[in-house]
Amino acid sequence: MQALIDAIAVKLLDSVVSNDCGGRCYYDTADSDDLPRLVYSIVSGVPDRTFTELYHDILIQFDLFSALSAGKIEIITMYADLISLMDECSLSITGYTLVWCREQNLVTMVEDLSALQDGSSIINHWVVDFECRISKN
Repeated sequence: MQALIDAIAVKLLDSVVSNDCGGRCYYDTADSDDLPRLVYSIVSGVPDRTFTELYHDILIQFDLFSALSAGKIEIITMYADLISLMDECSLSITGYTLVWCREQNLVTMVEDLSALQDGSSIINHWVVDFECRISKN
């Protein structure tokens, strides 16, 4: 799994979606509460064996965060640029071959992160899932 995580990190580096987030792209946990930001993580990984090959089907979740005050354009742009980068992409994964990487799901929500519930930290939060199938070399 680490090889896939590393390949995604390389793919995100200096990408348009990374620029959309001001470079704030994190694996598992954000180092900052600054917005906009992107956090990605592995949701599940299931081995799939055939008679001659071992595949891993891995669900990767990308969480996109944007201030509601920035309007919908910011998060829509982040989403579009993430899809352009990751959907049906190629990845160089050490020790593995990427069979496919494709969008599986999108969930959109609005959340209030402020402790005082004064509306100062209302954000757009979009969750985008990608299924990646990799094969061990």
